[in-house]
Amino acid sequence: MSEIDFNARSLLLSEYHGVLSTHSVDAPGYPFGSVVPYCLDRNGHPVILISKIAQHTKNIQENSKVSLIVTEGETDDVQAAARLTWLGNANIVSDIEDVSIRYYKYFPASRDYHKTHDFNFYRIDLVRARYIGGFGIIHWLEPKELVCANPFSAQDEHAMVSHMNQDHVDAMIDYCRYQRIELPVGCQPVMAGVDAEGFHLRVDARIVRFAFPRSVNTTEEVRQILVEMAKQARHERASV
Repeated sequence: MSEIDFNARSLLLSEYHGVLSTHSVDAPGYPFGSVVPYCLDRNGHPVILISKIAQHTKNIQENSKVSLIVTEGETDDVQAAARLTWLGNANIVSDIEDVSIRYYKYFPASRDYHKTHDFNFYRIDLVRARYIGGFGIIHWLEPKELVCANPFSAQDEHAMVSHMNQDHVDAMIDYCRYQRIELPVGCQPVMAGVDAEGFHLRVDARIVRFAFPRSVNTTEEVRQILVEMAKQARHERASV
C-alpha cells in the first residue's frame, strides 16, 4: 500500500460521519447533501442507516449513484485538511445480521430508530475515490487501492470486543490518556470494533480511532499488540 493509499484509508477509518450527496428528486439536476454517520462493513465499504421517509433515501431509490465526503476533523484550516470523496453505488443490504450488529456497536442509540420509522442499511460500493491530503496532494484512487477487507470474522471480532469491554476497561482508559483524549466525568470507553489496522473506542457519543503500529491478521496478533500499547501507555503515565 502506497503512502497515499494509507493516508486515504486512515482518514476513512479515523472519521465516522460524512456528507452524503444524492441526486435530488424534488429538484432535478441538483445534488442533495445530508450528514450521515457510517462504519465499515466486513468487506471495507461504508454502511449507513437511513429511513425510508428521508429525502436522501427517496433520491437513492431513483438513482443509486452517490458520493460520501469525509473530511479531517479538528483542523484550523479547512482548505489544508485532508478529505476523501467516495464515489459509489448505494445498495440496500439484504443480509443485515453482521452489518447491524457491527453498526449498533458504533452507534448504539440507532437501535431505537426502528421503533419510529422504517430504516434500512445501505452499503456504498466504491467505484472511484478522490483524495486530497492538503495543498497539491490530489489523487484519484481505484477500489483495489482503497478497499481492504477486515481479516476477522464477525465471531472473532465480537469475542475480542467483548473481552476488552468486560476485562480491560483500565487498559482502554490508559489508551485514551496516552492519546490525550479527554474522558468526561463518569465515562468509560467502550470498544466498538477491530480491524487489521487498528480499533475504535466509543467515548461518550464520540468515536475515536486508535491505529496499530503495524498491521495484524490474527486474534493473537491483536492480543499482543494491545498488550504492547497498554504497556507503552502505562510507562508514559508513570514517567509524567
